[in-house]
Amino acid sequence: MKLLRYLLLPVVPIYRFVAMVRNWFFDLGVLKSKSYNFPVICIGNLSTGGTGKTPVTEYLIRLLKDDRRLATLSRGYGRSTKGFIQANSKSTAESLGDEPFQFYSKYNEDIIVAVDEKRVNGIDTLKSKNSDLDLVLLDDAFQHRYVKAGFNILLTPYDKLYVNDICLPTGNLREPISGAKRADVIIVTKCPEDLSEDLQVKIERLLSPESHQVVYFSHIDYANEVISSNTTRGLNSMNGVKFTLVTGIADPSPLVSHLKSLGLDFEHQSFKDHHKFSEDEITALKKKELVLTTEKDYMRLSPYFKDEDTLFYLPIEVKLNNKDAFEDKVKDFIKTY
Repeated sequence: MKLLRYLLLPVVPIYRFVAMVRNWFFDLGVLKSKSYNFPVICIGNLSTGGTGKTPVTEYLIRLLKDDRRLATLSRGYGRSTKGFIQANSKSTAESLGDEPFQFYSKYNEDIIVAVDEKRVNGIDTLKSKNSDLDLVLLDDAFQHRYVKAGFNILLTPYDKLYVNDICLPTGNLREPISGAKRADVIIVTKCPEDLSEDLQVKIERLLSPESHQVVYFSHIDYANEVISSNTTRGLNSMNGVKFTLVTGIADPSPLVSHLKSLGLDFEHQSFKDHHKFSEDEITALKKKELVLTTEKDYMRLSPYFKDEDTLFYLPIEVKLNNKDAFEDKVKDFIKTY
């Protein structure tokens, strides 16, 4: 696969040029963006997957759900359905996609969760069905410029900064680095918890933010407990227990490193992002004594483990180094409406 990507290097300038022309057309108004009279916040990235959008979206949900009638709108990647769907008690990870279903499972009493490939139609339909709606979080929509979000949050992982990457198909960028100028906030995700101020300054210089942009740094905070459908147990209780770690996410390396740092003994079965588990794979996993997975993968796997108490997930949250300043900036934007 890596060899093929290198062989496709001559295609990179073509891809980059097409993406630049598309952005120019939006900037010049040739392609139209729709604005709204209520706050729309976009969480996205320049690269393909693995930047930490889901925990950042959940961070914003927790921050804003008590003050606003909030909806999340996602594409619903990997779902078996098409068009607009608003989550309800009959929804599943298959009908919504794993990440939207995760939002619904955790916050359904406090927020609205919807999916639609066409974000303009999604927002319009959400508003028509929910007249009290007054805030939309767009999950993974930085390149979906038909919606003009009022506030753009751009994510980039600490060990894979977009300034050190190139466009598809050889690199991982969905658009040229210049697209970062549209962001209001840049969050460097998956940082070491003890990231020094000197290194923060160095990274900020590398990113070279515009005068209107603010750069924040965040790290993943892993829970001390693992959860199944029937019970919760301490993560330290897994010491001395051989278990299977199953991941279907873009970048499992931080989780693997964390578990290894705790001295846990496990085998790792790694699948591609949003992997749809086959019947044979499910059967094999159900034979395992203990399976640990991510919360996103748990949304897809748990329906097959209803009668077994062998599947657990490890909750995570994102922690920002300068959370008060970030939260004030988000709330100040919302107050303008």
